Amino acid sequence: MSCLRVLLCIFFPPLAVFDQGCGSIAIVFLLTLCGWVPGTIGALIILNRNK
Repeated sequence: MSCLRVLLCIFFPPLAVFDQGCGSIAIVFLLTLCGWVPGTIGALIILNRNK
């Protein structure tokens, strides 16, 4: 995970998971609507999972 991705996770979580698929974007967007912290944590978890 690059520094740019981490910064995107902090400032705009849905943009950080843009290339992970539509489902990931939707999940992170909904979490971000619930609050900034859940969206950031969700984006970091999605970006750190093994493929």
